[in-house]
Amino acid sequence: MQAFLIGLQFLTRIKLVRQELWRDEDFGASVSYFPLVGLIVGLILALVYYAGHFFMSPFLLAVTVVLAEFILTGGLHADGFMDTCDGYFSGRERERALEIMKDSRVGANAVVGFVFLVLFKVGLLAMPLQHPYAILIAMPTVSRWLMTYTVIGFPYARPQGVGKAFARFAPSYALRLATLLLLLPLPVVGWHYFVLIAGGLLWMYGLNRSFVKKFGGVTGDTYGAVTETSELWILLIWVILESAQTWQR
Repeated sequence: MQAFLIGLQFLTRIKLVRQELWRDEDFGASVSYFPLVGLIVGLILALVYYAGHFFMSPFLLAVTVVLAEFILTGGLHADGFMDTCDGYFSGRERERALEIMKDSRVGANAVVGFVFLVLFKVGLLAMPLQHPYAILIAMPTVSRWLMTYTVIGFPYARPQGVGKAFARFAPSYALRLATLLLLLPLPVVGWHYFVLIAGGLLWMYGLNRSFVKKFGGVTGDTYGAVTETSELWILLIWVILESAQTWQR
C-alpha cells in the first residue's frame, strides 16, 4: 500500500497521506502501481467530462479535460516532455543535450512542442467521440504502463537522478504486476483496448530506441515524454478506430 501511495503522490497532486521521507527503495517499488495511478487519473477525467458535457461546447469541454489532467499531475509529465524537446532537438552531442535537459530554462523547442501537444490533444478530444469515457480511462492507464515498461526495459542515461532510483530499485515482479493492473479497464473499453496497448507498445519502443541512440539511454524527462506522447498516440488510434466504424463489441 505504501508503494502505491508514493506513486500516487509522486505522479499526481493527490496526497492521501503525508509523505516526508522519500527513499530510493520506495520509489522503485512504486513503479508496479503506475497503471493504477493512471486509472485513477482516467476516472477523474471521465468525471470532469461527464460534468462538463451538460453545458460546454465540445471544444471547451476538450480544453477543460486537458487542463484538468495538467492540474491533476502538476504538469510533471509535460515538464519532462518539454525538457526532452529542448535536448532532443538541440542538435548537440549527448553530454550537452543532457545538460540542456537539466536546465530549468525553457527553450523554443520546448514551447513549440508543448503548444502542438496541447493543440492535438484538444483537437482529438473535441471530435464527436462515440465512447469518450472509455478512452479517457484507457489513455492514462496505458500510458503509465508504458512508463513502467520504459523504466524496466531501457538503460538509464545518467549515473544519478530520481529516474535512476525507479530503474535501480524496481522489484523483479514490477512489470508483471503492472500488466495485471493494466487490464482493469478491459471490461469498460472492450477488445479495442488490446489495439491501444499494441499501438502504444510500438510507439514506446520506437521512441525509447531513439532516446537511447541520442542520449545513451532514457531519463526522468524522457519518462514524461513517453507518457505525454503515448497519450496522444493512443487517442489518435481511438479516433481512427471509431472513424473506421469498427466499434462492434
